[in-house]
Amino acid sequence: MKKFFSGKQIVKIVCLLLAVGILCISDSKIAYASSYDSNLTGETDNRTYINEAGSADSADELNELNIANTVTVTYNDGNGQVNGTLRILITLTLIALAPTLIIMLTSFTRIIIVLHFTRAALNTQTAPPNQVLIGLALFLTFFIMSPVLTEINTNAIVPFEAGQISQEEAFDNALDPIRDFMYRQTDIKDVRLFLEIDGTEWNGENLDEIPMRVLIPAFIIGELRTAFIIGFVIYIPFIVIDMVVASTLMGMGMMMLPPTTISLPFKILLFVLADGWNLVIGNLVKTFY
Repeated sequence: MKKFFSGKQIVKIVCLLLAVGILCISDSKIAYASSYDSNLTGETDNRTYINEAGSADSADELNELNIANTVTVTYNDGNGQVNGTLRILITLTLIALAPTLIIMLTSFTRIIIVLHFTRAALNTQTAPPNQVLIGLALFLTFFIMSPVLTEINTNAIVPFEAGQISQEEAFDNALDPIRDFMYRQTDIKDVRLFLEIDGTEWNGENLDEIPMRVLIPAFIIGELRTAFIIGFVIYIPFIVIDMVVASTLMGMGMMMLPPTTISLPFKILLFVLADGWNLVIGNLVKTFY
């Protein structure tokens, strides 16, 4: 007799029949929504409600069957607040943008470049290490930007939390101190360069007429220029030491000895005797005032 089904096929067919039988004899279940929760925020009339199926006669009524299809955030109005999940989302977004904002809109760029020039002029390789330089640059940035942060907190954050101003007004009030700080550190020629490229006219007086897309790159270029000028000034005394040491070694016939090996202790000695960190950091911070 010819065999039509293998053993594995028979097992699969039996399992399939059992599953169909279970589905056929099982009772139907009806799921209902959970009971009213008095801890939910928002007015009762504004909460999600579902009308009976088939009761809509128009597109507008169909849209009202379930108002949870749209999300509304009510802040400081009624008994509602910004949802905790939304606060976490906003916080994570700000954390993701924080490195860009710190580097591009504050004094951090000039400070970190000058500190790296100082280390390169000393020729100490990794002393101080990058972690120390970045940490020092961050704290100096916080020190320099403290008046700006205080003004942002006073004019934007506190009134917004109190419900006295809208979100758009809070954003504008927070942006104004940053714009003022960047404008004070930016050369007019850099602003006019990007205005010319952008095709925007400016009377040269009203700061509000300068778009942020123009002010930010102009500010960054100015910071790079200033940092390189300060770095060049820092390099001058150490170059003189290198030249003196190299001339001395050549006069003594010790041409096989690297001049940097001899000049490094003299550079460190000069830097310590002149209280170099105090001079560099003190004058660097004063360039922002």
